Amino acid sequence: MDRIHTEKSESVAAVDPVCGMKVDTAAAKFQTQHDGKEYFFCSAGCLAKFQSSPERILSSPPKPMGSGLVSLGTRPGIAPAKPAAAADGAGKSGARAYVCPMCVEVRQAGPGPCPKCGMALEPESPVLPATRTEWTCPMHPEIVRPGPGSCPICGMALEPCTVTSAEEENPELRDMTRRFWVSTALTVPLLAIAMGSMLLPHTFMQSPWNWGLPWLELLLATPVVLWGGWPFFQRGWASVVNRSTNMFTLIAMGTGVAYLYSVIATLFPGIFPASFRSMGDRPDVYFEAAAAIVTLVLLGQVLELRARSQTSSAIRALLDLSPKMARVIAEDGSERDIPLEQVKTGDKLRVRPGEKVPVDGVVLEGSSAVDESMITGESIPVEKTPGSRVIGATVNGTGSLVIRAERVGSETMLAQIVRLVSQAQRTRAPIQRLADRVAGWFVPAVIAIAIMTFIAWAFFGPEPRFAHAIVNAVAVLIIACPCALGLATPMAIMVGTGRGAHAGVLIKNAEALETMEKVDTIVFDKTGTLTEGKPKVVAYSDAEALRLAASVERASEHPLAAAIVAAARQQNFRLSEVSGFEYVSGRGVKGLVEGKRVVAGNHALMTDLGVFGAGRKNIGFVPTVSGATQVYVAIDGQFAGSIAITDPLKANAAAALRALKAQGIRLVMLTGDNKTTAQEIARSVGIDDFRAEVLPEQKSEIVSALQKEGRVVAMAGDGINDAPALAQADVGIAMGTGTDVALESAGITLLKGDLEGILRARKLSQATMRNIRQNLFFAFIYNSVGLPIAAGVLYPMFGILLSPIFAAAAMSFSSVSVIANSLRLRSAKL
Repeated sequence: MDRIHTEKSESVAAVDPVCGMKVDTAAAKFQTQHDGKEYFFCSAGCLAKFQSSPERILSSPPKPMGSGLVSLGTRPGIAPAKPAAAADGAGKSGARAYVCPMCVEVRQAGPGPCPKCGMALEPESPVLPATRTEWTCPMHPEIVRPGPGSCPICGMALEPCTVTSAEEENPELRDMTRRFWVSTALTVPLLAIAMGSMLLPHTFMQSPWNWGLPWLELLLATPVVLWGGWPFFQRGWASVVNRSTNMFTLIAMGTGVAYLYSVIATLFPGIFPASFRSMGDRPDVYFEAAAAIVTLVLLGQVLELRARSQTSSAIRALLDLSPKMARVIAEDGSERDIPLEQVKTGDKLRVRPGEKVPVDGVVLEGSSAVDESMITGESIPVEKTPGSRVIGATVNGTGSLVIRAERVGSETMLAQIVRLVSQAQRTRAPIQRLADRVAGWFVPAVIAIAIMTFIAWAFFGPEPRFAHAIVNAVAVLIIACPCALGLATPMAIMVGTGRGAHAGVLIKNAEALETMEKVDTIVFDKTGTLTEGKPKVVAYSDAEALRLAASVERASEHPLAAAIVAAARQQNFRLSEVSGFEYVSGRGVKGLVEGKRVVAGNHALMTDLGVFGAGRKNIGFVPTVSGATQVYVAIDGQFAGSIAITDPLKANAAAALRALKAQGIRLVMLTGDNKTTAQEIARSVGIDDFRAEVLPEQKSEIVSALQKEGRVVAMAGDGINDAPALAQADVGIAMGTGTDVALESAGITLLKGDLEGILRARKLSQATMRNIRQNLFFAFIYNSVGLPIAAGVLYPMFGILLSPIFAAAAMSFSSVSVIANSLRLRSAKL
């Protein structure tokens, strides 16, 4: 024990090179060497990923947990973690990367021009990443900027990567709102003049001030178009420069053509031929159309920006769960309230009835029922007694608890959930590729249709032909906005992942969310997935065999080992030191205890060692216990006894699996137990297809074999021993019990660890994908119907033309309708 305490006192915190989590080097279970350097990992999944491609991972290290996308330091008690470079002294050599001030994603080892925009690169600022708010595009998450602005690809307003607990004012929304109200004030009299000219043409023509009306319209429209619509012209020009045409290309062209034509018609009416002139012997002007288009697009931007801000409400609600203060107990027994950010690991804290648990920790004194529904989605309070783990931000019931803080700041479960949800919201679903492909040719096709519309009306339309050609071409440009098409997928993904977090379903990326809907086969690990993962000894044949087996198993981390050690201690057996300990994966353990060679393991291990087999007398077996796992013990090569261990099934396992089976999903159970035990467990939960005596490394092979049959496979496991199978499956589902929710090998983590969470994940996937298809349908059908009407196909038969003003209104509200439909996911029943 003295040696262990000495090691812990000298331990240091390393950073997992795969996920960025801090790892205590003294207590780390997973580590490896590469190029002479030791690396530590938080889980087997991260270790497996590193070993598969260490050079790639080391060339692009992750941001330490707590920095990057989500600013957790903005809320008391959720402080950003110190970056790895700061922790180990990196960066003191003077070597600094060079970045582009405009394209911060461009990073080079030395100075030079930016390969994207041509600007000179600048030395990277020494400011810590956690203190710098970056902005990204919701449709193109690869675009990252140091401040607000517009996306160079689609022209949309960028959003902050950082989500804070307080809803901060969006500068883009403030600017667009100001432009909208000023433009509205100027556009209303413009529309009144235009309506008066149409409804009372003779009155307006015979009035003495008729000649001045175009000049008045020019005066009113110019601020609207040139100032109110200036952001659209900027973005439209940027789209041309970047060779990435988008909705603002069309808006800039449409309003620009209408406004310039009207200006020329007002300043130089005599240059137009007679066929271009209407009543009053002058060309028609379209100032009101240009101004109204700008005003309506501004309205659409305001509504869209407001709606988009609501997609972050899920993260903001999670951040709001954290309390502001904690009651710390000093060494002298006195108590005082301190800000949550001052709580340190190891502090003793009191949680009074009705208060929120401040941080993740372990109960030292007291008992109570804690409501964990805000984290796990489970509505029934969980009983907590000394030794139980508690989660920060959960609500204490009627009892008083004293806890020891174990994870604070960015290491708490709440902080990890916020980080993972925010990352998932920035990922792209495979279905997005359809919208990307369409958007790639859509704008050029619309411009071509507008040109053809202009030519057709100019040569074959009624008089005044040129005026009709201008109006209809502008209507085509304005109505064909691809923004709704681009927003269809990312908005639904953002809202869906947030909704999942509130239901205890943590989605790692959009691809997992999309694939979950298509899953037709689910493979379950038994221990910790179908069962509670808390096995206990129910019978043993020999006390000495149990004592020696427990002495060896004390060095193992396996759940069965813990059960054997617990049973020996319950009987007050004296456990001895073990030397030469060896773990045989999936089979058992070996070790030297009191000079005796002790082996504890399954039937296969005993057979391989010659303990069982021909000529051997197998005595001391425990009578068969239904559903129990048998651990056999051999001493110096001779069979000494057996131990029966049971692991109770999860309370809702059978019901959840029946519901999955009713949906036509094939269920498969994998276990290292013998066939008799596996059959009993499978029968209890209603699984027909099971595989017994499966080694950990064989699980991924079974998943691969099912995939070769053409099946879409999900693997549900505990995320540690099952890491290879979780990574191999189309969707990995990790049972996120405890506080280790950042399981890199799984696409979906069930925070509660209950099997009903799989049903919730599937319902969430179905609801989100249904919502995406609705959005895409709305976007496609809108353009399919709107474009021909704007071009004038209904005019020959019905005399119907679409005014550019109505086209602008339809275009603006199409984007808003897509976002509004996505927001419905917030109330989806899971």
